[in-house]
Amino acid sequence: MPEIAAFQTKPEIALKQIKTALEAGIPAGVALADAGYGVDAKFRSGLTALGLAYVVGVQSTLSVWPPGMEPLPPPPWAGRGRTPTRLRRDSEHQPVSAKQLAMNLPSDASSEVTWREGTNDVLCSRFAAVRIRPASRDWRLDSPHSYEWLLIEWPPDEKEPTKYWLSTLPEDATLLTLVDMAKLRWRIERDYEELKSELGLAHFEGRGWRGFHHHATLCIAAYGFLIRERAAFPPSGSMQREKSRLSCRRGSSEPAAATRAPRRQFNRDNPKAPRVRARQNPVSMPMPQGDPASENRLPQQFVTQ
Repeated sequence: MPEIAAFQTKPEIALKQIKTALEAGIPAGVALADAGYGVDAKFRSGLTALGLAYVVGVQSTLSVWPPGMEPLPPPPWAGRGRTPTRLRRDSEHQPVSAKQLAMNLPSDASSEVTWREGTNDVLCSRFAAVRIRPASRDWRLDSPHSYEWLLIEWPPDEKEPTKYWLSTLPEDATLLTLVDMAKLRWRIERDYEELKSELGLAHFEGRGWRGFHHHATLCIAAYGFLIRERAAFPPSGSMQREKSRLSCRRGSSEPAAATRAPRRQFNRDNPKAPRVRARQNPVSMPMPQGDPASENRLPQQFVTQ
């Protein structure tokens, strides 16, 4: 490792990378992170200082002020010493954990939300969103933390909530928007999985600092190229795929006949004439003629001319 490389925590490295990306002119979006980053109050405040909204995972032990509550103001000046400026709490005025807040919500506070289609079925669960003030070490501050969204996931078949997020999305953000952004982080996990397994990011066997960064850069560049190529394919068959510029083959504008096979050489209704051979041609086997409407065919958009 070079001498200029000093120890940094993962949230510190992430903030530095985000700042570098913004300085390079990359368009700003919503920052997404798991609880490994979201529990770090400095990381969250660093994103806010960079002008970024975020949706980050947090733990159930996160201390928050319930709706309608906030830390007590500084005590009045006693006439001697410095004027008190820090917020305070007392034995009867304390924040609660995110889990305790979620357990005390009324039953009608949560709603079922579907965010995307999975491999076997649509993904849905029950969620609740509450406007709260985080209470992370606010006794050291002279003003309380700003209001944020606390998003709670409580599946119907679970005895207690399973996941929590903090978000600085606008106050008028809908529950569906909050859930969509929180669940979009699965894409990051999928990216890492493909980078490590398909692109070889985890296959580096060298020992050099420079060599590893070259290897990682090439893997990420290759993955970016593949993502761009993959974007040419529509998510469903109802959308037309962008025509490749490399193909100069002319296609017929005439739609395929309903009784015609995708390939002409496979069309049973228009067989080629048998070749003239020295030996006798075999007798053609009769084929059952079913109802064309009941035959299984590819959708029209997949028929190749």
